[in-house]
Formats: sequence, C-alpha cells, structure tokens
Amino acid sequence: MLVLSRQAGESVRIGENIEITVLDVRAGAVKIGIDAPRSVLIFRSELEQINLQAAAGSQDKVQLTAIAQKLRRITDTP
Repeated sequence: MLVLSRQAGESVRIGENIEITVLDVRAGAVKIGIDAPRSVLIFRSELEQINLQAAAGSQDKVQLTAIAQKLRRITDTP
C-alpha cells in the first residue's frame, strides 16, 4: 500500500486519466474528489462488502429454491 500525505487542494494522479483531489479536512474526516472516466467503477469499500453479502444471500436463495423444487418432485412421485 502506498501512503501519501496531502493537504486540502493537493491531488494525486493514478495512471494517465484518474486524479484524486483532497477537497477538505475536518475533525478526522477527509473529503475527496475523484476525476476519472465514466468507464472506471468507483464505489465505497463498505458498499462492496454489503453487495457481496447480498449477492451471497441471493445465491443461497437460488440454491434453496432449486433444492425445494427437487424435493417436491421426489415427494410428488408415486
């Protein structure tokens, strides 16, 4: 992990087309601005964890539904 110190108004470039600018620093919170092409996905890491959990939950539902359908077929067969 690269760790840099920046002050408000200073920025960091990533590659040729992504720039991260420190907009404000107050009471332990940093406000940043990200300038990147629309094709670059940008999201908060805590949302990624929530999305992964939701995806896992929906996958579990799909598997449970498939199992339930198989059990119905077995119990419905004379």
